[in-house]
Amino acid sequence: MAAEINGFGADKRRISTQILLQEIYTALENGETEFEILSSGHHNIGGPLWTADGTPLKFRVKNPGQRVGSFGLEGTDIIVDGSAPADAGWLNSGATLTILGDSGDTTAHCAASGKIFVAGQVGTRSGSLMKHDPAFDAPELWVLKKTGSFSFEFMGGGIGVICGIDCENFDSILGDRGCAGMVSGTLYVRGPVAGLSDDVWLLDLDEADQQFLTGGLPEFLERIERPELLATLSDMGQWKKIVARTYEERNAKGRISLNEFRLGKWVEGGIFGDIIDDDYNHVAGLVNTGDDRLKIPHWLEKRYAAPCQSSCPSFIPTQDRLKLLREGKEKEALELVLRYSPFPASVCGQVCPNLCMDACSRRFLDTPVSMKQLGMLSVNTPAPPCAADTGKKIAIIGGGPGGLSAAWQLRLKGHDVTVYEADNRLGGKLYQAIPTDRLPSEILDSEIQRMLDTGIKTQTNTKVDSALFEQIRNDYEAVIIASGAHNPVIIPFPGHELMVKGLDFLKKINAGEKPTVGKKVVVIGAGNAGMDVALGAYAMGAKKVTAIDVQRPAAFKNEIDHVEALGGEIRWPIHTDHISVRGLHTKEGELIEADMVIISIGERPDLSYVPHDWLTDRGMMNVNGCWQVKAEENVIDNVFAIGDTTRPGLLTNAIGHGHEAADYCDALLNGLEIIERKKLETIPQHRLSMELFRPRNRGQLKLHDAREETTRCISCGTCRDCSMCLEACPEAAIRRVEGPNGTFEYVSDDHICIGCGICSGICPCGIWTMEQVV
Repeated sequence: MAAEINGFGADKRRISTQILLQEIYTALENGETEFEILSSGHHNIGGPLWTADGTPLKFRVKNPGQRVGSFGLEGTDIIVDGSAPADAGWLNSGATLTILGDSGDTTAHCAASGKIFVAGQVGTRSGSLMKHDPAFDAPELWVLKKTGSFSFEFMGGGIGVICGIDCENFDSILGDRGCAGMVSGTLYVRGPVAGLSDDVWLLDLDEADQQFLTGGLPEFLERIERPELLATLSDMGQWKKIVARTYEERNAKGRISLNEFRLGKWVEGGIFGDIIDDDYNHVAGLVNTGDDRLKIPHWLEKRYAAPCQSSCPSFIPTQDRLKLLREGKEKEALELVLRYSPFPASVCGQVCPNLCMDACSRRFLDTPVSMKQLGMLSVNTPAPPCAADTGKKIAIIGGGPGGLSAAWQLRLKGHDVTVYEADNRLGGKLYQAIPTDRLPSEILDSEIQRMLDTGIKTQTNTKVDSALFEQIRNDYEAVIIASGAHNPVIIPFPGHELMVKGLDFLKKINAGEKPTVGKKVVVIGAGNAGMDVALGAYAMGAKKVTAIDVQRPAAFKNEIDHVEALGGEIRWPIHTDHISVRGLHTKEGELIEADMVIISIGERPDLSYVPHDWLTDRGMMNVNGCWQVKAEENVIDNVFAIGDTTRPGLLTNAIGHGHEAADYCDALLNGLEIIERKKLETIPQHRLSMELFRPRNRGQLKLHDAREETTRCISCGTCRDCSMCLEACPEAAIRRVEGPNGTFEYVSDDHICIGCGICSGICPCGIWTMEQVV
């Protein structure tokens, strides 16, 4: 009577594989040789086991896990009632394994002896790495149906029999890429076979093959309880065998004549026949011109964006500005900047973090080109002339940097623009929140006046509500919403009513109210706005300012350095628990003493005047890629929203948004299709020949005049007109061609150029590009 091993304990819960195998070992030590096992995915049942006296072992298993019969030894007989998962018969060393169902991936993987019978199909890589030691009987894998892909790969010996029952409609009973890397062994297959590796032969059966199958099929079918199939499978005319090619056969190489190669391989029907039509009349030389060149040079002016322009949210092409200055066209250079931003001095020259400098290619040589000094060059530059009046009226809601940028661009295009501003003056956070020691009021005032001189109309002290907004929509042909974010975010931890809002604090300072501060001030939030609050607190008389944050401070390094230079302390991570009259209490139990706690962790926009379905789930304006407002899935064509009403950002982000929205609005008013603007790809650094520029000593680099930067700018992606390509071309194939209004281009003559690539290699700005001919 067989010993019963249950994979479930008394509590009906599954026991571990280790416990189940230990029960088998104990029963074996007690003399049991027949086992009935109720498993639940337990691994490694059936091997490697043996008896001291050689008595055979018999297992009948239900629901086994992986590796049933693995390492099974001679004298072990295993029957699986149903299917088995992966690795059945793995490293079989002599056992007989019968699976009365399907078997998973890698069945018989690395099998070295014994027999495995499968009443269904087997999975991927089954039979792979089977091997045969001549001292033992060869391993056998018998499968009633088919295998998965990559079956019998790297097979080194043994026998596989794939019967193909009910598989007539499959492309291949061996799956895809069967027998890859097979070096020995024999496979018998019945049914369709395709996609075999080049490492094998597919052959007819000889007499010995037929004798093997005739002798083995009855045992196989009896084992899997399908004896009725014997007559069907005994038709030897349906069988083929697969054997590995010999080493010599795999490495044999035929040699054809050059003429045979030219006729059979190089033309249509050969390896290049689908892409080339050889007329047999022309043979290219080693050095060629025209169509025979392997590479063709192209002068791709403006194909790439300079890193400074690509990283600038206002899209300012500084390389073009410096090129004009280098050519002595100062008026055009300064006006160029104004066509991108109305605040070159206030923002670029004073308060911008200058992301362009962080990206400047010159930093790899010495220091980035100084954008602040370049921005200040335009402080007194008059406005460019406006286009002729179009009669089209546009309203801008919000007189901050984003709204004024949009108004500026639209006025330059000739439109009638009115700006609605809730405050008593224009400028938004530029004058409300930025300390005057960072942005002198006379610079900001002069740039705002320059805008007003173009004819931009304003209505200050006018807070737009829903009624006025509807009136504006009726009175104007387009509206741009740029009211910014002015509602400070407050975290409602206990004592929050004792805190001062950072934006309100800065507005009071900039309005000249001189708010009272304590000697010790804590600022919650260490971003750029938090640093402005800290500086404001010091300006109002604070003796010690501590800025805290829950994460690494987001403020730019120069902002942090300024605060620390005044004695300020930046601490993180600090998590606030509550506020009291004694100061700020952290979740760690620390008290940071303070007479005043100011919170500056961002602001949210007040958009109560627009329809609710124009807003996202986070209360921001919902816009498409062209800044047009979306009401759920519908686009409001003539209403745009920009800046902090759509997402938090820098001042220069708002300026860039305003420029883009103005361009889209202008296209709309002119009846043109609005197409989202795509940024040019930034020029890869490897295209620049920076070794042609002489590095300056960083310690001695002193900039007295921004115009001096014309010699340091690498002019990434924009031709400097240095003519080095023209001088260096060994074939004199390059010409400089002048166009109208001082324009020019460099041209390579195809009938002279040999495609050597020297022009591309020597171009300092990455303009020349070598096209690979295919």
